[in-house]
Amino acid sequence: MSHKVLFAVHDWGLGHATRDLIVIRALLDAGHEVGVVSYGRAMMLLRSMLADRCTFYELKDIPKPLGRYAATFYIRMSLAIPEVFWIYRKERLFAQHLCKTQGYDRIISDSRFGMALTEVPSYYLFHSLRQIIPGRPHWLEYFVERNQQHLLRRAQGILIPDEEQNSGLAGDLCHNVACNWGDQVKFIGPIADMQTLNVEKDIRCFISVSGAEPQRTILEEIILKQVKNLEGRIVVALGRPENPEIVSDDGRITIYSFLDRKRQIEMINRANTVVTRSGYTTLMELSQIGCKALLIPTVGQSEQEYLAEYHREKGYVHSVLQNQVNLLQDVAIAEALPGLPKMSATKDSVQRLLSIVVG
Repeated sequence: MSHKVLFAVHDWGLGHATRDLIVIRALLDAGHEVGVVSYGRAMMLLRSMLADRCTFYELKDIPKPLGRYAATFYIRMSLAIPEVFWIYRKERLFAQHLCKTQGYDRIISDSRFGMALTEVPSYYLFHSLRQIIPGRPHWLEYFVERNQQHLLRRAQGILIPDEEQNSGLAGDLCHNVACNWGDQVKFIGPIADMQTLNVEKDIRCFISVSGAEPQRTILEEIILKQVKNLEGRIVVALGRPENPEIVSDDGRITIYSFLDRKRQIEMINRANTVVTRSGYTTLMELSQIGCKALLIPTVGQSEQEYLAEYHREKGYVHSVLQNQVNLLQDVAIAEALPGLPKMSATKDSVQRLLSIVVG
């Protein structure tokens, strides 16, 4: 039996859209119709990759109050809470309208809290049952988790793209939680657009600069200032899709303004070590091939800071705060570590998701 699936995609960075593409394509290949709700750069990516295979609906996501300093983010985010809840209500009304007028009979929402209905089987694709708060105050993390549990109550299931055993990739974000989530939570395994290629490891280091502005530009300035200190073959991608050309190439260090997904996957496979942000989607990608890594969390994003520290303490990878980056020393440390352990294959995770959502 085919279904009409409404798929809502969070637009904070491109990580959500990148992983959701895999699931959307699997739904389409299985004969289901898919309507995509997103906004901004995430929507641009989804439109470019899916073309006329889906129906697209633009709906603004919650604000992204990033700044140069972490404190700025937390202050702005707190002030934006009334707007956030207004957007959640708008999302819910939008979902009700589409299901009523267009006949959608399933909803999958990747981290868009308003896109779930009690009257239509709805599922969140989500890994942050707990929000990591600076200083880890237990009472406040419990309070936030409890309120988040209330926000997610409309969904039949919360599908977590992580392993259930041994704290997986996400650690405390979805393991050892304070609240009882019951049968609503289902671990399906990592979902990542990453393949192991049969290519030579001929690049010492691939550096991927990313993140919301202004932090992307700040990291770019740090990398470009220090990259010549590294020996060996180095490739840098600056994450500027508006100008996808080679910035410079001296035969040893190649700097691209932007690399498309196919080239990124190639470079990650060719590199002995990857320097990148510590977003969860990125970690899922690296875990598919067991890659050595130096993680640089985005300033102000406590989840990335936690994930970088968590995997550094596990002894898998090296991590460093953005204002403390010393490529010469940090890459050498990362090279001496084993890298992220391989997790279950994406194809198996996607099959688990499909069996839950569409049977």
